[in-house]
Amino acid sequence: MSGVRTVLGDIRPADLGVCDAHDHLFLRSPRLPGQELNDVSAARAELAAFRAAGGAAVVQWTPYGMARRAADLPLLSRSTGVHVLCATGLHQAPHYAPELLGGLRGRLAEVFVRELTEGIGTSGVRAGLVKVAGGFHHLDAHARWTMTAAAEAHHATGAPVAVHLELGTGALDVLDLLCGELDVPADRVILGHLNRSPDLVVQRQAAASGCWLAFDGPSRANHATDWRMPEAVRALAEAGFGDRLLLGGDTVVREARSVDGGPGMPYLLRRVRVRLEAELGAEAVDRILVDNPARAFAVDWR
Repeated sequence: MSGVRTVLGDIRPADLGVCDAHDHLFLRSPRLPGQELNDVSAARAELAAFRAAGGAAVVQWTPYGMARRAADLPLLSRSTGVHVLCATGLHQAPHYAPELLGGLRGRLAEVFVRELTEGIGTSGVRAGLVKVAGGFHHLDAHARWTMTAAAEAHHATGAPVAVHLELGTGALDVLDLLCGELDVPADRVILGHLNRSPDLVVQRQAAASGCWLAFDGPSRANHATDWRMPEAVRALAEAGFGDRLLLGGDTVVREARSVDGGPGMPYLLRRVRVRLEAELGAEAVDRILVDNPARAFAVDWR
């Protein structure tokens, strides 16, 4: 029986509800000094604001070694009534100290599988997805290492593999590796940041593979990608790929949270949802926010 693995345990996919399919409650990186998401009270307030806007579930893509604070997530989920999914996985190399990466050599897939099946550290919280990352228009040795481990973890557990595309690029290279060389079914792959490289041809080619396309923003890379995003989503829906789309907020720095004056998680439902409804209609957007994530994150866990 398929289940979505939340920080409070597995739930039926139909119970997930309106879902922010890519976001962050906690995150720390040397590439973002002074902008850490590390405040439990702010995380609770952000989740509550998302709930008040009509949200029911948030998928945190923060992977291993970036201060996920997995032990804090169950209480936040219970206190706000929002389902929370937590990731295992590994981001690009510059987000980590070299000694941390060195300590994972030869056992990365084992770490991913353990966090998916047994729990993250001593928290007891099991991850519900694997998050990895590509580079700008290419896959370096680090990306190939992490994606190979992610594929092994998928084959051992059934977990979906979510991929950070740097500025939205490299989608087809990722699919060639994960689905072509490593035999991960396309419907188990979620490509993130498609809005940041509004190439409709590449997006359609990626969607045709059967993978999931996540449009998550607002973009911090180029404002023009925001106003082109509804056009891209509409084009994909009209081409028959509306059932492969996901939406998220991707709040990665403190100033982006709504409780700190930024758009934050509620923006997805206050602004993005309304804008997309003008393009697609409310029923189609409901499917993207509710039905699609229920299928994307549902797993026949092994």
